[in-house]
Amino acid sequence: MSDPNGVMMQFFHWYNPADGSLWNELKTKACDLAHVGVTSVWLPPAYKGQSGGYDVGYGVYDVYDLGEFDQKGSVRTKYGTKEEYIAAIEAAQAAGIHVYADVVFNHMMGADGEEEAQARPMNPDNRYQPIGDMQTVKVWTHFTFPGRQGKYSDLEWHWWHFDAVDYNAYNNDQQAVYLFKDKKFDNNVDLEKGVFDYLMGCDLDMQHPEVKDALKHWGEWVINETHIDGFRFDAVKHVKADFFPEWLQHCRQHSEKRIFAVGEYWSDEIEALHHFVKVTGGDVMLFDAPLHYNFTVASNRGCDYDLRQIFDDTLVKQQPALAVTLVDNHDSQPLQALESVVEPWFKPLAYALILLRRDGYPCIFYADYYGAHYQDKGRDGNDYEIWLDSHQWLIDKFLAARRTYAYGDQYDYFDHANCIAWSRLGDQDHPGGMAVVISNGDAGRKWLEVGNPLQTYVDVTEHIPEPVTTNEEGWAEFCCKAGSVSMWVPQP
Repeated sequence: MSDPNGVMMQFFHWYNPADGSLWNELKTKACDLAHVGVTSVWLPPAYKGQSGGYDVGYGVYDVYDLGEFDQKGSVRTKYGTKEEYIAAIEAAQAAGIHVYADVVFNHMMGADGEEEAQARPMNPDNRYQPIGDMQTVKVWTHFTFPGRQGKYSDLEWHWWHFDAVDYNAYNNDQQAVYLFKDKKFDNNVDLEKGVFDYLMGCDLDMQHPEVKDALKHWGEWVINETHIDGFRFDAVKHVKADFFPEWLQHCRQHSEKRIFAVGEYWSDEIEALHHFVKVTGGDVMLFDAPLHYNFTVASNRGCDYDLRQIFDDTLVKQQPALAVTLVDNHDSQPLQALESVVEPWFKPLAYALILLRRDGYPCIFYADYYGAHYQDKGRDGNDYEIWLDSHQWLIDKFLAARRTYAYGDQYDYFDHANCIAWSRLGDQDHPGGMAVVISNGDAGRKWLEVGNPLQTYVDVTEHIPEPVTTNEEGWAEFCCKAGSVSMWVPQP
């Protein structure tokens, strides 16, 4: 992140329409996003998934097919064609926005053929516990990519490129993770389920030289082909952590530029995130999943939640230089696998907490910015219709204040369970300072120092209409409404 007040945007959600329009949408909106203060965008996986034009991108089929070949029932991906993808990247970069590509190095899905191999079934809930003998299995592990016909890479993938699968055609009723003969699960992965190397599909064997070389070759290719500025790594807790700095170093040497990287280690266990950071030498930032979970809990408990604890056990508090802060994402949104809803009333408070403070690299979620409407089945099997509110007006206000006033020393006033506040004093190039007051209970007020004497401040959220003037020492009483946030900046 080169901009000290940079802001990332996740430019998609799980239920974007599968009409091939997203890349063109970014191309159209890039200048507007840059104007309001977005400095980077994280795009969904751009390559062909097993469901072709309907795949969100995480069912990885062919990483060399960016919407160029007739495979899996379509040429384009869910988001558009390769040409549209590259045009969107160019438009964003021309507007001053960095572009980060989503990459899944954990698994592949949608193989073109079956193969026989030797494997042992392991307990899905304890991957160290065998639940059967070594046996012949029939598995979907042969990837030939017939539509591409060897263009860009002639490598075909076979069972020996993977360490495990979860389906055996010779015993399709057994619930098991089949560990191939002479293979072992990787170390330096999450310890859930004993060892959480296997997640889904055909799990890549990151010890295999052909696999490592193939992924490095693809890294060179995709940077040359698209000129992206960085990567968002999916599901890093399921991949041996030391792979990432090795792969990144290779790509950086090849491209001769500082490729940005952020990983998704989705866990509320802060020590697990610290371990990943240690193994990777701080080379990969991480999304602050514990902070998201704090937001979820706070939004559900209302005034029973102690706001003084909102940053407890979070990455942004303990390792702020490596934290990408977020409110929601495509996995946590309603009806998704990791659903953990941040209630709508709390989202303005949460965005203030990531956009208006000194620490962290904040990420805005597409569905929170533009709103969303979709239908899907819930975990109970019933159909649900979901409406997600757009918070664009308020987020834009926060972005403008972040760009203009969120500089200099930060003073925290976390001294009340239901009302917290902080001030930024500004610096020589960004004078004026600002004050933020948040309440999850009754209307709140705080006596704050903003370092700007005899200056009138206004609440740009427009929740409080009356201005406030500081005294000769640069202090004043700032307030907010019940269950709300107010952001005070110098009156123009």
